Amino acid sequence: MSTLFVVATPIGNLDDMAPRAVATLRDVQLIAAEDTRQSAKLLRRFNISTPMLSYHQHNERERAGRLIAALAVGDVALISDAGTPAVSDPGQKLVAAVLAAGHRVVPIPGPSALTAAVSASGMVPGPFVFLGFLPRTGEERRRMLAKAAATGYPLVLFESPVRLGKTLRDLGAALGERTALVARELTKLHEELSFGTLDTLADSYRDTEPRGEVVIVVGEQAAADEPEQDDIGGVVRRLLAEGLKPSRVAREAAAITGRPGSVVYDLVRELVREREGDARG
Repeated sequence: MSTLFVVATPIGNLDDMAPRAVATLRDVQLIAAEDTRQSAKLLRRFNISTPMLSYHQHNERERAGRLIAALAVGDVALISDAGTPAVSDPGQKLVAAVLAAGHRVVPIPGPSALTAAVSASGMVPGPFVFLGFLPRTGEERRRMLAKAAATGYPLVLFESPVRLGKTLRDLGAALGERTALVARELTKLHEELSFGTLDTLADSYRDTEPRGEVVIVVGEQAAADEPEQDDIGGVVRRLLAEGLKPSRVAREAAAITGRPGSVVYDLVRELVREREGDARG
C-alpha cells in the first residue's frame, strides 16, 4: 500500500517551506502539481528533482486514474500553487479516490492563508465559518450569504482582487455593519492588512483593484436586541423587490433576521397584499 502525501507549500515567502515538506517531495516517486511551471520554481529553490505531473481542476478526472496507477509503484505527493491542496484548491477528488482505492493519505501541514489571516485578525475567539470562494453571481451566492449570516459566527473567505469591491458590498448587504479584515499578499513583500467595517472597506476598494490574492475575515455578529418589525420589513421588502417568491422571501428573511418563520411569513403575506393593493391603486 502506497501513500499520497498532501503537502502544503509557501503562500508567498519561500522561507516558510517546512523541512519535512522538502524531504517528502524529494523522497516520493512523483509529484502531482496544480501548475508544473509554477511548482518548478519551488523545486529548483530546494534542489528537488522529482518528476511532476499536472493535476488541476480541468483534468482531475483523467489524472486521478493515472495517479492511482502511479501509487501501485510508489508514493506520490500532491501540491498546489500555494498553500494547502484540497482547501479551495484542487485535490479533494483525488484524495477521495485514493482513499477509495485503499491507499493511505498523509497530510504534511505548513503555510496557510486561512490560518494566517485568522491569527492576525483579532476577530475569531472561537468557532468560525470558512466559505472558500463564493459563487460569483446568482441565487447560489445569495443563498450561501444568507446561510452564513444566520450563523452569527465570524466568516473567512478567499477572493480574487477583481471581485473584492463587489464581494465586500454583498457581504455588507447580507451581514450588516460588521468589522472585517482584508488581508492581501500575505507573507509577501507588499503584505497589507486593512481593518474597518464592511461598508468602509467596500468604499476604499470601490475604484481600486489591488494586486494579489485576498483573504477576508468578518467579525462575529454583535449582540443586539431583537429586530424591530420595521427592520424585518425592510429585509422582506428588499427580497420582494428582487423578484423572489413569497415562500422563499420568508425563508431567507427568517435566516437573515433570526425571527421565527411563522412570524416572518405573516409579515410577507401582509406586505404582498400591500404591494398588490398599491399596484391596483
